Amino acid sequence: MTIAIYPGSFDPVTNGHVDIASRAAALFDKLIICVYDTPQKRIMFSTTERVTLMKKAVAHLRNVTVVPYSGLTVDHARQMNAKVIVRGLRMSSDFEREFEMALMNKKLAPDIELVCLMTNLEYQFISSSLLKEAAKLGGDITSLVPKHVAVALTDKFRLDREQVKRQSSTVKKATRRKTNGL
Repeated sequence: MTIAIYPGSFDPVTNGHVDIASRAAALFDKLIICVYDTPQKRIMFSTTERVTLMKKAVAHLRNVTVVPYSGLTVDHARQMNAKVIVRGLRMSSDFEREFEMALMNKKLAPDIELVCLMTNLEYQFISSSLLKEAAKLGGDITSLVPKHVAVALTDKFRLDREQVKRQSSTVKKATRRKTNGL
């Protein structure tokens, strides 16, 4: 049985991620999607939320499981008895980064292979950071993410906007009090 892992931050999961997971699931006996819990980038969703969103997105794939992880990806691959790490490539900049990581991983774990799948053209431009920016500014992202992820993003940004309004209101009230007290 060939076990592969598909690691990433998945903040949030996109249709491009689901496409890579679906294609990888067809190639391997078992695919474990590993949600990295401490990426260096600023994250919108907690690890638990990202795992939950991903589980729902790939629920239709029978040989796929989703787990959180921390530490070195190759160490986690070994813990999962995986012989393959799956990555998706969108453009040349992805290739350069993945190539660097592949060389390091090969040095650390020569027994684990890297398989890169090219992103479908319809998802090639999607990145989680661009997607979050578009959603934050009110753009329609429903064709770029699973429906439940679009709802989660909308809810998250609505809560953020409400918090900003409350903070702004508090500042205005404090300013009025200072002005009236003079």
